[in-house]
Amino acid sequence: MEELHIGINAPHTGPVYPVRGLSFSVSSGEIVALVGESGCGKSVTALGIMRLLKPGLFSLAGGKILFRGRDIATMSDKDMRKLRGREMAMIFQEPMTALNPVFTIEDQISEAVTAHMKPDRTELRKRVRDLLAMVGMPDVEQVAASWPHQLSGGLRQRAMIAMAMACDPDLIIADEPTTALDVSIQAQILDLLREMQEKRGLGMLLITHNLGVVARTADRVLVMYAGRIVEEAPVKELFANPMHPYTRGLMNAVPHGAKKERKRLKAIPGTVPPLSAIPEGCAFRNRCGLAEEKCGLEIPEPVSIGVNRRVACVKAPQGQGGGDRFFTLPC
Repeated sequence: MEELHIGINAPHTGPVYPVRGLSFSVSSGEIVALVGESGCGKSVTALGIMRLLKPGLFSLAGGKILFRGRDIATMSDKDMRKLRGREMAMIFQEPMTALNPVFTIEDQISEAVTAHMKPDRTELRKRVRDLLAMVGMPDVEQVAASWPHQLSGGLRQRAMIAMAMACDPDLIIADEPTTALDVSIQAQILDLLREMQEKRGLGMLLITHNLGVVARTADRVLVMYAGRIVEEAPVKELFANPMHPYTRGLMNAVPHGAKKERKRLKAIPGTVPPLSAIPEGCAFRNRCGLAEEKCGLEIPEPVSIGVNRRVACVKAPQGQGGGDRFFTLPC
């Protein structure tokens, strides 16, 4: 993805941009986590990649979405339908609203298969059951004949994963796949996603606001704020030494169960600014305790620090190896 801009044609304020100049990549065999508060543009990014934004309201306002050398942003709807589901697929945030309530699970997975393949009835039936077994369904026949409301949240999410994997795609976008699930089921779904990704060597973009999910699952992390990437790092490096003040704020807001003393969590002051009132310069400066006058003069460009690390902050260390001077978070 190169300098992607996504606009909303707001009737009263004029065009606003929930995604502004976004650039990142996802490689085969890699899980990249996109994290940030609600309203920072994560889900809009995912829907933009899949070309599922509502025409007329949203628009791809600039940049490229490159997939195997093709620019998705300029593809026709017909070509995009051939690509979507076959080579790239999406696991949506809430399976109860993503699944059709008037079709059985078998019908919905069958539709995903037949949209891109031409199996006969016997092959299709076997394919559906193989997919349900692959995602760990306890009773394949019963689940296949069930309607979505008859399944638990965890089983519905497994059905969504089966649909996404129906045609063996090369890229999976998982948008908050564990949000509505309890902790034990979350762990099962995350382990399943990681197992599918490793077994098939596919790339995965995991969208979440849960840093525990990031630590458990991801290889690399992109921290997003107000439509831009403010920090990028391998997951272990990010947790060991977050460099952007926003990343540090997210880390400080996470409970640390290993600590004996009970301390009040440090919340980031304020909220993500509305799209119609994003501050000049660094969008985070009004909430940042380290902001200076120069933070309001221009949007900070990402600075490369070491290998696979970038930070968009005027206080970022220049060059490699300088990160330990900035924002070290005690373990």
